Amino acid sequence: MKAFQIVEPQKPAELREVPVPEAGPGQVLVKIGGAGACHSDLHLMEAPPERLGRLPFTIGHENAGWVETLGPGVTGFAPGDPVIVYGPWGCGLCANCREGRENYCQTTGGLGGGLGGHQGGMAEYLLVPASRFLLPLGTLDPREAAPLSDAGLTSYHAVKRSLHLLGPGSTAVVIGAGGLGQMAIQILRALSAATTVVAVDTAADKLEIAKRMGADEALVSGDQAVTRIKDMTRGQGAQLVLDMVGVDPTLRMAAQMARVLGHLTIVGLGGGALPVDFLSPPHECSVAAPYWGFIPELMEVVTLAQQQKIKMLVEHFPLERAGEAYQLLHDGKIQGRAVITPHA
Repeated sequence: MKAFQIVEPQKPAELREVPVPEAGPGQVLVKIGGAGACHSDLHLMEAPPERLGRLPFTIGHENAGWVETLGPGVTGFAPGDPVIVYGPWGCGLCANCREGRENYCQTTGGLGGGLGGHQGGMAEYLLVPASRFLLPLGTLDPREAAPLSDAGLTSYHAVKRSLHLLGPGSTAVVIGAGGLGQMAIQILRALSAATTVVAVDTAADKLEIAKRMGADEALVSGDQAVTRIKDMTRGQGAQLVLDMVGVDPTLRMAAQMARVLGHLTIVGLGGGALPVDFLSPPHECSVAAPYWGFIPELMEVVTLAQQQKIKMLVEHFPLERAGEAYQLLHDGKIQGRAVITPHA
């Protein structure tokens, strides 16, 4: 089969021929319908050797498809079932895994397929190590649903942990209106009673999409956006600021937009540092950098998609054009999510 793999550190991934894996005891072989191209993959291509593990490995941690074969002992699924793959693969035995929080596995750290610990889904088939990492998609098309497993789940988890702050009259700010930001805006609309959702970005086309997704206001990044947030909130700042970018300028802006006792949540992997002193972020503003989400939360994300309350903008690429898709992602020319479709 064909697979898009990192072969050498700090070089672009390559399309290669590799054997089709076989499902052993407890395992499931999934025929990939869609594999989302994520900025995290770009970071992997630029990473030093010590962060990559054994090479070559197939990237792609945002996967959905159809059950191909079941290993011995696997029940609950049948060949042909449409499924989405939960990305963080924990040990299943530690306290966090037992609670469905495999993204915070105390043994593996929640690394899953496509992140260096295991082969990923940017290929024709993906070997999933345990059936508990699969959730049924029902009527959802795997080629459209794949981004729910990361862009959807990561945004959902980031919003859900702050819902107690988002009562009527509250304000939530989403910095970065790309794939994750677009999902966060829709999830805020679906879950919270926040009366004002504000999108902030540098790109006019993404701000326009954010408004179509449900943002009340769309602001160009910078000092004027900070001033507008302060004016809207009578000088207090937003209850929740989600930074989906995570570079130095957005983190500085996020700290200025947040309020006392609010939440500043860093989702983006831009590599920036949040400036911290006695006055910034505001007093008792909690700062967190969540990682992915929990298995039960992915079930809730799938339900929201089935109810048509959230939907990712996707642009499909055959596996042979995966390199082109990542170049467009790198250049900021993907408006939602690039999804590789090996079996389109």
